[in-house]
Amino acid sequence: MKLNTKDYPKLLVRPVVVITTVSKDGIPNAAPFSFNSPVSFEPPLYGFSCAPGHDTWRNIQDTGEFVVNVAPEEMGNLMKILEEKYPPEVNEIEKAGLTAEASEVVKPPRIKEAVAWIECRLEKAVELGDHVWITGMVVAAGVREGCWDGVIKPESCNPLCHISGEFFAVNMTTKRFERAKKK
Repeated sequence: MKLNTKDYPKLLVRPVVVITTVSKDGIPNAAPFSFNSPVSFEPPLYGFSCAPGHDTWRNIQDTGEFVVNVAPEEMGNLMKILEEKYPPEVNEIEKAGLTAEASEVVKPPRIKEAVAWIECRLEKAVELGDHVWITGMVVAAGVREGCWDGVIKPESCNPLCHISGEFFAVNMTTKRFERAKKK
C-alpha cells in the first residue's frame, strides 16, 4: 500500500516524553513530545523536535536547561491537558495533577510520576523543516524503582508510545529479549 509521504510518522511507534522547563521567571512548563531520541553515547547527548513558537523552546533559549520525563501508560490521559496552549504563567504540571520534584543538577523540575528522567543542558539547536531539533548534554538521569536491571524493563513500567494524533500504544505485552551475539 502506497502512502502519502506526509504520513510517514504514522509508521513509527515512538516513546512519549514530557519535557519540563522553567521560564526566566521560574514558572514550570510541561509539554509532551514524541519526536525524540538519544543522539550520542560520548558525549551523552539527547535530542527532540519542537515547534519554534512553543513555550518549551522559548524557555530552553532563556535558561539553557530541560528535563526529559519518560511517560508511563498511566499518564496517557493527561497528554490532552499537557498539550493545551496555556499562557506562559500557567504551571502545566499542576494543571495535569502531576507532582514536580527537584532535579539533581538542573533547575527545571522532574515529574515524580514519570518512569525515568534525563536532565539536560542545551548543547545545540538546529532549524530543520518546520521544527527546531534541540540537542541537550545529559548531566543526570534516573529511573523509577523496579523499572531497571541494567536496561529499562518495559514489562514493568509500561512506557507510553505515540503513533499519531490521538493514537497511542503501550508495550504492556512486550517482552524484552537478548539477541545472540555474532561470533
